[in-house]
Amino acid sequence: MLRQTLVASAILLSLAACSSMEPNQDVTSQTQAVAQLADSNPLKHKSTLQYQAPNFSVIDDSHFKPAFEAGMASHMAEINAIANNPDAPTFDNTIVAMERSGDLLNRTASVFYNLVGSTGNDARQALQTEMSPKLSEHQDNVYLNSKLFKRVETIYNQRNDLNLNPEQMRLVEISYDGFVLAGAKLSDEQKTQVRAINKRLSELTNTFGQNLLNASQEAAIQVEDVKRLDGMAQSEIQAAKLAAEKAGKSGYLLTLTNTTRQSALATLNDRELREQLWRASAYRATNGDTDNRPVLLEMVKLRAEKAKLFGYDNWAEYQLQTNMAKSPTEVMDLLGSMAPKVVANASKEAADIQAMASKGHPDFEVKPWDWLYYAEKVRQQKFNLDPAEVSQYFEFNRVLEDGVFFTMDRLFGITLKPRPDLPVYHPDVKVYEIFDEDGSSIGLFYADYFAREGKRGGAWMNVFTGQSHMNGTKPTIINVMNINKAPEGQPQLVNWDEVTTMFHEFGHGVHGLFSDVYYPSLAGTNVSRDFVEFPSTFQEDWAANPQVIANYAKHYQTGEPIPAPLLKKVLAAGKFNQGYDTLEYLSAALIDMEWHALDVEHADVADVEAFEAAALKKHGVDVAAIPPRYKSSYFAHIFAGGYSAGYYAYMWSEILAADAFAYIRDHGGLTREQGQHFRDAILSKGNSQDLMKTYIGFKGEKPNTEALLQRRGISLAK
Repeated sequence: MLRQTLVASAILLSLAACSSMEPNQDVTSQTQAVAQLADSNPLKHKSTLQYQAPNFSVIDDSHFKPAFEAGMASHMAEINAIANNPDAPTFDNTIVAMERSGDLLNRTASVFYNLVGSTGNDARQALQTEMSPKLSEHQDNVYLNSKLFKRVETIYNQRNDLNLNPEQMRLVEISYDGFVLAGAKLSDEQKTQVRAINKRLSELTNTFGQNLLNASQEAAIQVEDVKRLDGMAQSEIQAAKLAAEKAGKSGYLLTLTNTTRQSALATLNDRELREQLWRASAYRATNGDTDNRPVLLEMVKLRAEKAKLFGYDNWAEYQLQTNMAKSPTEVMDLLGSMAPKVVANASKEAADIQAMASKGHPDFEVKPWDWLYYAEKVRQQKFNLDPAEVSQYFEFNRVLEDGVFFTMDRLFGITLKPRPDLPVYHPDVKVYEIFDEDGSSIGLFYADYFAREGKRGGAWMNVFTGQSHMNGTKPTIINVMNINKAPEGQPQLVNWDEVTTMFHEFGHGVHGLFSDVYYPSLAGTNVSRDFVEFPSTFQEDWAANPQVIANYAKHYQTGEPIPAPLLKKVLAAGKFNQGYDTLEYLSAALIDMEWHALDVEHADVADVEAFEAAALKKHGVDVAAIPPRYKSSYFAHIFAGGYSAGYYAYMWSEILAADAFAYIRDHGGLTREQGQHFRDAILSKGNSQDLMKTYIGFKGEKPNTEALLQRRGISLAK
């Protein structure tokens, strides 16, 4: 998953209020604001390290608040100067000037928000809580400023007569749309309402995220008797013991990952413990101080109210204006067209699983905490796979260097060289410099793959410095994952899901690294939600390419390649249980869309669980043994992560990815020619043109869903 690039987000969040100051006063204020920040603060100036890489050897938590304050004040003055410029508005003195503003604030935010996610602590969480509403208010102040919008609107209305190139035209249109969707055309009374709603939503978003983090930590299951962990791999048991030690507890600690399903549910023989673990996961953040239900209910209502102010029937309709999918109906049609096949596939899987569970126990009823356990037994029966045996062929460094990096070389001609001289924010983080085929340096890549206390769950990509020809900057990209670190002295092995996730996240990485765009807000991964996961999902399938897997899937001790029969079973097993996987995703996506398709008159929901149940029943995806991937109380994507009315985007992006991969496969496969075509047509474009136009420019036509169904094993390949 991509976490929206922070440099671009900071530009939006930090744009500030305009006053009646004269332009020369604005410049003076901007200079004074920066001057007030102590010279000893390393965030004050651009880093002198290569490509402005953050100098983590000198940055500490005390630097962030004053840098945020100075950055906001400085940016406020820059924006005031643009809004109050007595000269007639032009593309350069308004649109480009806005693109150039906010340097200090962007730099501060890009470092801070990465640290909050990857190495969170009490001080950083407290500052995040403090800054969130302030940054939201700044965003409102610029987008709801009538003088600034008048300049932008003037340029927009004259755009066809300004001799703009296509990228400049795109920037003008996106800038204008951003103002309109933020409320620039609203009445003063409506703007006041929007400001209040946005401020409260910002506070609630932060509360939801922190509640979830705390609830997940509190819900971790402590096990005193190691016998209860029977079925888990020895390395997993040792990791649980280490987790308990770090938490200051005795015995073993089963920590919770983001989703409803937990990996231990597939292996634990103790059914009572499985149920305890599942319930801890499925009902977290629903009681006590970390109860997220009142938080999300207020958010849903506020979002519906905000949408109505803008003239939209509901939040989903409002949110989708900037996406490839333009309406909730279009999304529902997409999900609905797949649901019958997916449910039918899941029903077949359920029959096999029930048959397996009923052996010797004819009255046994499969519950949600049983599905993965018995599915694994069915998988073993069909494929006879031992996960521990399989992982011996997926040693972490081999997967990264001989798998991911090897593929990127074959496709794009790039090489990665370690840069141990560059400082990092945690000892587990490694930095690489990336070189193009001609030997020129492209950018830097930070690899942060291992789980630790204070890191939020999941996997994502961030940007420290984005690519921009205007700014003369090259990208510094980071991939973050949560692989459980092997105990000291033991090999660092990974499972197949972690292998494909490593490919996926580096797909986000090359999307940022290969950006070839002039304006920073159009560069790299600054695209719509339903496009951003496309390049990353596309890269996943190279993990199973015969040339690639032959290069990295080798026994960690002997170096022997994975045996062909075992590999065949691994790949076949990868399509096993896809009905379950797809249905739990669809269920979550439909819950998201149902919450955000509520109009104001129906947004005052009283019972979260009842609403979820009704939503699933409405769409025919209410399968008791297959719960949604996320229930609302811990659905961080839509209540804390910016994916509200957008969780469907993963499926939409996967349609693009599967279709594109099939096209590449049919036109030469893993070759430099095809890699260069994908790089030039997709990865380099950013958001510099309409995104469907970008895709058609790659393939020559719009995508279809058949390749996706084949990818998931839901329809037979031709």
